Amino acid sequence: MTASLVVTRLAGISGALAVGAGAYGAHGFRRSDRDDYLKELYETANKYHFYHSLALLGAAHCRKPAVAGTILLAGMGGFCGSLYHQAITGDPVLRKVAPYGGMLLIAGWAAMAI
Repeated sequence: MTASLVVTRLAGISGALAVGAGAYGAHGFRRSDRDDYLKELYETANKYHFYHSLALLGAAHCRKPAVAGTILLAGMGGFCGSLYHQAITGDPVLRKVAPYGGMLLIAGWAAMAI
């Protein structure tokens, strides 16, 4: 299986997960008594999750799809994952991971351009 195909499949899985997370945010999460800040964190995580799922589709067509895809996936895990975690649990223990995840997202976009 080629790297392009793997990255395309990962983009599909990531997109499906983003839709599921969005549905939870729109229906289950919003009904709770969570504060507005945690809801905003969740929405930000979900928005970036969607954007970068789409970016993975582009990464599948760049010169080094495995490199760009790996960096984007690591960035999504670090940035979106830490925000999802804090929004759902209220525990800010992973919040210092988000900036590193964001830097990886930027690096993933740059890797697609190289």
